[in-house]
Amino acid sequence: QVQLVEFGGGLVQAGGSLRLSCAASGRTFSVYVMGWFRQAPGKEREFVAAINWSGSSTDYADSVKGRFTISRDNAKNTVNLQMDSLKPEDTAVYYCAADRTYGRGDYDYWGRGTQVTVSS
Repeated sequence: QVQLVEFGGGLVQAGGSLRLSCAASGRTFSVYVMGWFRQAPGKEREFVAAINWSGSSTDYADSVKGRFTISRDNAKNTVNLQMDSLKPEDTAVYYCAADRTYGRGDYDYWGRGTQVTVSS
């Protein structure tokens, strides 16, 4: 079992940056793949980024590639999402997720989400 809490959402102008963090409980954080997803109003939740157990492999949605960076600190049980060059279409609730399988969907554990709003 792992519990996840997201931090760092807020309001930012287009072109700006935000850094999201996710704190995980439990002693086995390092065995989990960590991912970030987002859901905009009226849309389905979509994959944003994922990072493997060691941090040696990352995956990004095409819409954020080159602008977002996912990282993790296993000693601190945290995963971060650095978001640069933000666009209004990045506005969404962002969710942190954990799973034992590296991929883009069907994660086992989810945080409650944090709102990111990008103004034009």
